[in-house]
Amino acid sequence: LLVENSEIIISCVGNDKDLKDLYFSKNGILKYIKKDTIVIDHTTASVEISKRLYRELKKKGAFFFDSPISGGEIGAKNGTLSIMVGGEKKKFNELKYILDCYSSSLIYMGKSGNGQLTKMVNQICVASIIQGLAEGIAFGKKNNLKIDCLLDAIKGGAAQSWQLENRGKTMWNNKFNFGFMNKLMLKDLNLVLDKSLKSNLKLPSTSKIRNYYKKLVRQGYSMEDTSNLIRLLY
Repeated sequence: LLVENSEIIISCVGNDKDLKDLYFSKNGILKYIKKDTIVIDHTTASVEISKRLYRELKKKGAFFFDSPISGGEIGAKNGTLSIMVGGEKKKFNELKYILDCYSSSLIYMGKSGNGQLTKMVNQICVASIIQGLAEGIAFGKKNNLKIDCLLDAIKGGAAQSWQLENRGKTMWNNKFNFGFMNKLMLKDLNLVLDKSLKSNLKLPSTSKIRNYYKKLVRQGYSMEDTSNLIRLLY
């Protein structure tokens, strides 16, 4: 089997259920994993499933790292993804050589589960930026500003962001058939709000934006890029 002959395993699936199927099913990875195997998972999933995988793989003598990624489709194609990692610190340095080909940032965040918590912070920030950008673009369009001049004027100041540079013009032109899908952002924000509930922390803006993504998915836009929040403003 492939797993039995692998020293490194990298996975990236949709959600917790997919991870359970991949690792814990009758013929899953856990059954065949060998000692000292490094397992890197890029799935954005719950802290709980990541910690469970860490514990179960540790029993087998293997090393599990929850390593969610940020940077979207463009980052993947250009090899510039940001990776946030939770797991065994003594093995972290080995990841640099493994993941260098598709990442530009690899940060160790601490114990197992911390990679997922960091990705949740990332998604809270990204969702708020997209909503603000959507409102700004809609305002500029309504007042007949020229998009190229508008983006040039604000990208050098405090409004600059990856979303502005990569999605500003496509949002203006109502193009959303690429990038990180709404259904995935909705899944990620559900994870965030589930965790915030357990942490007794209120996230009012994130909760509101999560509901916007719910609405877009219900309207049939689940496969479109997350920048189509702007659809709800017209």
